[in-house]
Amino acid sequence: MWPLVEVNKDNFEAEVLGSDLPVVVDLWGPQCGPCKALMPHVEKLAEEYAGRVKFCKLNVAENRRLVISLKVMSVPTFLFYRGGELVEKLTGDVTIEKIREAVESKLLA
Repeated sequence: MWPLVEVNKDNFEAEVLGSDLPVVVDLWGPQCGPCKALMPHVEKLAEEYAGRVKFCKLNVAENRRLVISLKVMSVPTFLFYRGGELVEKLTGDVTIEKIREAVESKLLA
C-alpha cells in the first residue's frame, strides 16, 4: 500500500501547504468508527493517485490546536488543498465516491 503521510503541527505547513502536489488530508480520531472504516479505502485511493495527489492523515486527538485552527468540528473530515490553498472540505457522511469526485473536480481538473 502507498503510505499516507502522517501530519501534525510540526510538519503540516511543509507537507500540506508547501506541497508541489495537490493534497488530501484525512482528519480522523481513534474513537471514530466511520474514520477507521474509511481508512483502508483511503489508502487504496492514495495508491491509485500516487505521484499525482499526496494523501495525508491527521489524528485529531493528538493535534487539537491544529484541528481548531483548521476549523474542523467533527470527524471524519477531508480537506483538499491545491497550491497551498483549501479548495474543498468534506465532513460527516463522507464516502469514497465523494472523495474521488472532489479529487477529480477540485485537485486534478
